[in-house]
Amino acid sequence: IEGWNLRDYARALENKELFSADDFLALTGEPMIDYRNSQKENPKDYSDEFSFLKDKPKHQGLEGYLFPDTYRFFVDVSPDDVIRRMLSNFDSKLTVKMREDIFSQSKTIHEIVTMASIIEKEVRSERDMKMVSGIFWNRIKNRQALESCATLAYILGVNKIQYSFEETRTPSFYNTYINRGLPPGPIANPGLKAIEAAIYPEENNFNYFLINTETGETVFSRTYEEHLINKNKYIK
Repeated sequence: IEGWNLRDYARALENKELFSADDFLALTGEPMIDYRNSQKENPKDYSDEFSFLKDKPKHQGLEGYLFPDTYRFFVDVSPDDVIRRMLSNFDSKLTVKMREDIFSQSKTIHEIVTMASIIEKEVRSERDMKMVSGIFWNRIKNRQALESCATLAYILGVNKIQYSFEETRTPSFYNTYINRGLPPGPIANPGLKAIEAAIYPEENNFNYFLINTETGETVFSRTYEEHLINKNKYIK
């Protein structure tokens, strides 16, 4: 499913009784672990086979790169076979044109996948994804923090409509409330619409957005004052 992270994948594959979650995560790496500072063995390096992994830091796992899709596997499939199939799918979805457009923007594939993973977890529709992409890239350009609740959900393992001030101060390089710019890596495995939105954002004059908790509609605002009014109005 779009937006699942590595642990979600591992649990789903274990529940299908293909192999253990631990065997899968041993190859993919685990979420948020910097393997330079870990006692755990480094995840497998697939970058020689898949060039799009070349700019992914080697001390991070494969979060973000295992393309979400419908797959059929034989019951005796190995974790390595599953991972290669997902990486091959990613390779085919990220077209030559998309790669050229990423590089022409002086961005890396890793930056795009990281942004796409946040967009995937924030909003649902294709247009909203492109709008939010425009907002987030503008924040980075203006040296504003992204302040993405999706990154808090990833760190804390809990999805909430609103997080407390104390939770927004949670120490983590993945916390976009206390760190400017993108987190070190993806927070989920994004689908194609989110990846396209990260590459092709929609220019707009908005700076904030929230989700109407009753309708699921994304509500955009230009100023912080307008955003606070919308918060009181649409978040129940």
